[in-house]
Amino acid sequence: MPIKDKGCPHPINPAGSVATVPDAPAGRLADTSVPIHPALAARWSPRAFDPAAVLADADLTALLEAARWAPTWGRRQPVRFVVGLRDDPAFAAIADLLRRGNSYAKAAAALILLCADEGEDDKTALYSAVDTGAAMANLSIEAVSRGLIVHPMAGFDARGAAEVFQLPDGMRPLVVIAVGVLGDYARTDPQITERDAMPRERLPLNEVVLNW
Repeated sequence: MPIKDKGCPHPINPAGSVATVPDAPAGRLADTSVPIHPALAARWSPRAFDPAAVLADADLTALLEAARWAPTWGRRQPVRFVVGLRDDPAFAAIADLLRRGNSYAKAAAALILLCADEGEDDKTALYSAVDTGAAMANLSIEAVSRGLIVHPMAGFDARGAAEVFQLPDGMRPLVVIAVGVLGDYARTDPQITERDAMPRERLPLNEVVLNW
């Protein structure tokens, strides 16, 4: 079956909740060879957060529930969360762990640290990381479906996170996810605007599907 290198972008249903996310900069929908779920097509990783937006309790709970119900190898459920809402001590602690290049995330409404219980051997450690990735994906799509934006970050002090939050041995901090509402690019650092305006690109399917 031949695969096209590029597909046609498809519009999000105006009646759906995904449409509440402003399309700025323009042209952010994934370019797919066939239509995919609107929340998947609309998911991207903006850096412009509205510093005044507040994350509702129901939305936060839904994001964590979506992550909790991600696939898990052997039913281990190794993923753990440290949640910080703007202005609370956990948020400040996570923000202080971010690398300089991720300082924009301090304007987010919430910062969520995802950790993995690596278990007792290499196999459980490997799949705990897989489970964490699945939880991150579920959380991200649930956020988009609620008109929110997310930006996952690997640029943080993982060793410092383990110390600050007194994580037990074998609990590995893997990613920080900034959650919030898309901000106004007219008030955003021009470097952020320039980075966010870069085209969204992925390798075509015929380069990533090995037997197609």
